[in-house]
Amino acid sequence: MPPLHDEAVPQQRDEAAPPPPPLRDDCFALPPGVDWTPVDTALAHLEASLHPVTAGQDLPLAEAAGRILAADARAHLSNPPAANAAVDGYGFAHAALTGAGPHRLPLAPGRAAAGVPYPGAVPEGTGLRILTGAVIPPGVDTIVLQEDCLRSAEDIRFAKGLRPGANIRRAGEDFAAGDLLLPAGARVSPRDLALLAAGGLGRLRVRAPLRVGVLSTGDELVDPGAPAARGQIPDANRPMLLAMLRAWGMEPVDLGRAGDSAQAVEAALGRGAAQASAILTTGGASAGDEDHVSAALRRAGRLQLWRIAVKPGRPLALGLWDGVPVFGLPGNPVAALVTAAVFARPALLALAGAPFATPRGMLLPAAFSKRKKPGRREYLRARLRDGAVEVFASEGSGRISGLSWAEGLCELPDAAADIAPGDPVRYIPWAEFGL
Repeated sequence: MPPLHDEAVPQQRDEAAPPPPPLRDDCFALPPGVDWTPVDTALAHLEASLHPVTAGQDLPLAEAAGRILAADARAHLSNPPAANAAVDGYGFAHAALTGAGPHRLPLAPGRAAAGVPYPGAVPEGTGLRILTGAVIPPGVDTIVLQEDCLRSAEDIRFAKGLRPGANIRRAGEDFAAGDLLLPAGARVSPRDLALLAAGGLGRLRVRAPLRVGVLSTGDELVDPGAPAARGQIPDANRPMLLAMLRAWGMEPVDLGRAGDSAQAVEAALGRGAAQASAILTTGGASAGDEDHVSAALRRAGRLQLWRIAVKPGRPLALGLWDGVPVFGLPGNPVAALVTAAVFARPALLALAGAPFATPRGMLLPAAFSKRKKPGRREYLRARLRDGAVEVFASEGSGRISGLSWAEGLCELPDAAADIAPGDPVRYIPWAEFGL
């Protein structure tokens, strides 16, 4: 019987596995003298600085969908494990066909069916009734489709031209025992379960889901649906980010809201660090009087305030709180979504044990005009209509309605650009961001 675990992974209790190494205190530090950070530089620095922080655990195959593999998954069985029939028909040895045809073969008694192999060898010069999926018995190397035959009680007749080996699936033609089915770091999809089951795997070594805390900051915020006094607004970021984390296969931890005070923010960060392996905050990430997230990280000696050359989003506060990475996102919901999708997602995937993933996008004709200044990469809310990329009427990051209007983002390069209708632009659908 094949082992239940991937043979490359020793069976052990989860608590016996060594804990993942902690992040370095300086993991977010940029080189001296860096001021405005280009998007590609920021992403490269995150990719080089982060590693998985989630522990491994064994799960039954049926419970592994959505999890990230902690070890390569290799086949225990070949697929198919034995040569079998691809059609319903009649099997025989091709060498028995003589003359110019049409051909006539007497039938051997019995049949071969899926799960019910033929008990012996098929005599030379005879045919055997064989059904789809049946193991090919000795004496058979070719199958003629039943629709191509005339059958009597004693024999079958069919035209010439059938090639040797026709209608037979060879053993291991899909993959062989020992072949790599999925590499470590792959997220197991429902369709992957079919592949892994066919390879004989009953359990998988996977990573525990990354627990990510979400904290909104600001005295002006109230929970969605709650009465709002003058000067207050609903917290639009927290429900959005919690849902984004679930879409990314992570385990969100709702840390609620913290008011604009150092004590409130530090207490919330402490709660988050005790419950999660990473924290996303919104608001308070710049250098103003009420930017308490960046101030708290600065007091702890762990602040790296990145000024990203991106629109929307510029300020991104990064640091460690009690050893847990904190991603301080802008408070504006449009900027929060863009920076979470572009920067936080690949970083969180790396912490979760998956490859650092950036979206591919596609070049498509623009359905808009725009003159862009040099210096910053821009992400416009966009959608496709008639094969061309439309952009939202306003670039204002306060226009939250554009997030639902859009089907993705249009990425404009760092350099200056003068875009006219029909010019190629890079369109990134939400699916490329895992949304």
